[in-house]
Amino acid sequence: MLKQALVVAALLLPGVFASAHEYTIGDLHIAHPWSLALPPNAPNVAAYFVVHNNGKRDDRLLSVDTPISGQAQLHEHVQSGSGAMRMQQVASVAVPAGQDLVFAPSAYHVMILQPSERSLLVAGQRFPLTLHFERAGDVTVQVAVQQQAPATQQGHDHAH
Repeated sequence: MLKQALVVAALLLPGVFASAHEYTIGDLHIAHPWSLALPPNAPNVAAYFVVHNNGKRDDRLLSVDTPISGQAQLHEHVQSGSGAMRMQQVASVAVPAGQDLVFAPSAYHVMILQPSERSLLVAGQRFPLTLHFERAGDVTVQVAVQQQAPATQQGHDHAH
C-alpha cells in the first residue's frame, strides 16, 4: 500500500511543479513570471509574465514591489521620433477584459532597480514579486530566474 502511494505521489509531482508557477486572483491568471540571471556588473534586472483576464471587467496593474529592491517600476518600450526604441516608466497598465497583458522583452516589463539580494538573481533561483491590481487586489508570485528567455520569447532580450 505504501509503495503504491509513493508511485502515485511521484507521478503527480511534475504536475505540482508545473502548476506552482501559475497564479490566480479573482478573474486574473498570471503565467510563468521569469527573469534573466543578473550579469555581475548589471545595475538592474527586468521581470516578465503574462496576465490573462478571464473576466468581463477590465482591471489595471497599479504597481509592483519586491523585497529584493527598494524600487520596482512598471516600464514599457516606445519608439522615439528618431525611430530608436527607448524604455519609459508608466504609472499603471490596463488589463482588458477577456484579453492577455504580456510583459516580455521589448514590451511591458517590471524594472527592478539596484537589487540588494543579488544571490537570488542567478539561474535556478526564485524571488517574490507582489502585483497590485485595482480590482483583483494583491498577489505575490515567485519569479523564476533563468539563464535564457523562454523559447517563445527568444531573440527579444534587452539590457538596462
